[in-house]
Amino acid sequence: MARIFGFETLGSSDLVVDAVYESSNDGALKGEPIGKLLPGSGNMGGFRIAGKGEPKNWVALFTTGEDADWPDTIDPATGQFVYYGDNKKAGHQIHDTSAGGNKILKSAFERLHDPGRPRDGVPPFFIFLKHPTPGRSRSVQFKGVAVPGYEGVPSTEDLVAVWKSTGGERFQNYRAVFTILDIPVVEREWILELTNRDYGGAHAPKAWTRWRATGKYAALKAPPTTVIRTTEQQLPDTSLKREILMHVWATFKDNPIAFESFAARVFRLSDQRVTIDEVTRATVDGGRDAIGRYRLGVSADPVYTEFSLEAKCYEPPLNGRKGTTVGVTEMARLISRIRHRQFGVLVTTSVVARQAYQEIRDDRHPIVIFSARDLTEVLIERGFNTAGKVDSLVAGTYESSVDEAAE
Repeated sequence: MARIFGFETLGSSDLVVDAVYESSNDGALKGEPIGKLLPGSGNMGGFRIAGKGEPKNWVALFTTGEDADWPDTIDPATGQFVYYGDNKKAGHQIHDTSAGGNKILKSAFERLHDPGRPRDGVPPFFIFLKHPTPGRSRSVQFKGVAVPGYEGVPSTEDLVAVWKSTGGERFQNYRAVFTILDIPVVEREWILELTNRDYGGAHAPKAWTRWRATGKYAALKAPPTTVIRTTEQQLPDTSLKREILMHVWATFKDNPIAFESFAARVFRLSDQRVTIDEVTRATVDGGRDAIGRYRLGVSADPVYTEFSLEAKCYEPPLNGRKGTTVGVTEMARLISRIRHRQFGVLVTTSVVARQAYQEIRDDRHPIVIFSARDLTEVLIERGFNTAGKVDSLVAGTYESSVDEAAE
């Protein structure tokens, strides 16, 4: 269970990764915790910018993790953080925002890539996630100190202007890639030093000073301690994901054959290196719902490894329902169909039972599991974040399968 700091202690508290900082119990905006933890940051919006003029003292980035159109994501295993800017409504140019968040992103990434003064004046970015506690709806969780860019992501891809549309009107917003540094604790003394823009003060964390001096990222990487996910970890963790999942299940529960094409489409959407060669016919599928290839190496000289995909449209154990889990029998069926040098893929609207999960991991079977949460996250990240948009994908999948059958 995460450590919790009470509201009355915030002004003197250190920032501890994954600790929760409570808001006041009256729900008032003035009781929002970020402004207490980082004085001068304000108490509204995704961008909380401290300091007048240039450069800034610091930037606090707040995310709910539930915005369907702008899905901010943190990958604990790699330390990569993807954050979307603050131009989220049509009628404005990309830098024309009230908080000036997109200008901050533009400035930080320009400084990152400026060969004349690399990283000079780039402020630290403090990441906070919405994390309500009982009776305190504005509580937040501290996720770490981030800096722009990520090792291996080229300068042409770490800050990208993406197009969206609403009401038929198009507009642009930024998609920014950050690295969360290996800084487990931010001491209160460093925050005081940053107030005077002393970025390299005596209390500055080593990972931060090293990045400023050399540009080398020491990412906070936290690989999972177990490869067997619990039922809770396989199920959607937000209301939006649950809504999408139940819509998918309701769409295909009476037509599991059609779900096979949809599952193959979702797996292809998850990675551009995936190619689906065939969605097999139910009567001659040999235990495989789809077959395909995964590309390795450079595009000019690729190597492909084949996979077999199994799709299970089972009722998810949500909303008080017991549901149906994928068990040992189903997993054994998929394993038996995998040929030499192939791997298997399971896509389901439900979860894999613990015994089945344990056996495939203990025996090192090459099986990729796309459980209910994975399925919804792929859909949302690819823009299919409403029931209507999922229906459009379903229609496109059906039309594609009909065309392929005709050929």
